[in-house]
Amino acid sequence: MNSLKDLRRVVNHASLGRFRFYVQLFSFVLLIYGGYLAINVGNQLPTFACLYSDLHGGACYLLGFQHQMATPWSQLFGGRGLAILIGLATFVAFFVVFNKAWCGFICPLGTLQDWLSSLRRKLNIRAAGYSEPVFQRLSKIKYVLLALLILIPMAIGNSFFGLPKLGHDWGVPFCMICPGRTILPLFTGDFSQLAIDFSSLAKLTLTALGLAITGLLIIGSLFKPRFFCLFCPMSALHYIFSRTGLLRLTKNGAKCTRCGNCFRACDMGIRAIADDLESKNIVKDDCMMCGKCIEVCPEDGCLQAKVLSLPVYESTAEGFFKRMNRKNNG
Repeated sequence: MNSLKDLRRVVNHASLGRFRFYVQLFSFVLLIYGGYLAINVGNQLPTFACLYSDLHGGACYLLGFQHQMATPWSQLFGGRGLAILIGLATFVAFFVVFNKAWCGFICPLGTLQDWLSSLRRKLNIRAAGYSEPVFQRLSKIKYVLLALLILIPMAIGNSFFGLPKLGHDWGVPFCMICPGRTILPLFTGDFSQLAIDFSSLAKLTLTALGLAITGLLIIGSLFKPRFFCLFCPMSALHYIFSRTGLLRLTKNGAKCTRCGNCFRACDMGIRAIADDLESKNIVKDDCMMCGKCIEVCPEDGCLQAKVLSLPVYESTAEGFFKRMNRKNNG
């Protein structure tokens, strides 16, 4: 029993940020370069591992999902409908294991944004933020993008309200504007996605928009941590299933002194992590489960990361002061 207690004490004193850095680096290499070793962990991943990168070790679910949404109504109740359900079930099975930590620990595009934030700090560029009303309005955009991601492919395979079908050039609209398509292949020496496709009006529009969004991500990430994540439709899809996740982030409101450390540490700027004293499940809409809030909380057992009901990392006063001392000495 003492050995288990000592192990938990060691874990709670550790720097989750350092552990997260190595997990992010490993995941980035695996998902970008896994093809070199013939590794492919699947094409239904709940993260932006891009299929447009030839050497990928896994692929984002959203590409296949958009193709599946173009299925004609008449085929939904046959084999293709079953394939859609299997694809969704595989995505959910992957997601359930790590919950929204796919964003905070595994997503290559998220990791890239964290690297740009590190560059910002080295350049002494002050981080920007949003007021709460602006934050609430902007956070709805990802649900609009998720709806369009579903509806536009549907309009390709089916006629809505008597309107003519959309052309197949609109088949994967989000992938064409996703900065993952333009940025991630660069790490394998592939610059082909950094181009505007003039072959049709649809492709011209989407590829030009994709380059513009890529520029916004790079510039935005130099001023605002995790700039793109606030608008990410994958994050919206995550939140729909977040209560099924085995990994949980919980809060004991009775132990919270509302010091605000967690809010100030949160890259996503989620104020409710500090203000909400009622909810036990504290995985909010834009949370990426990075664990920074736990690291900076000075109250014993106030914030916990759990697998089901088993705490795997929790806030402690002793751990907080040890981490702060290491940071100040470093």
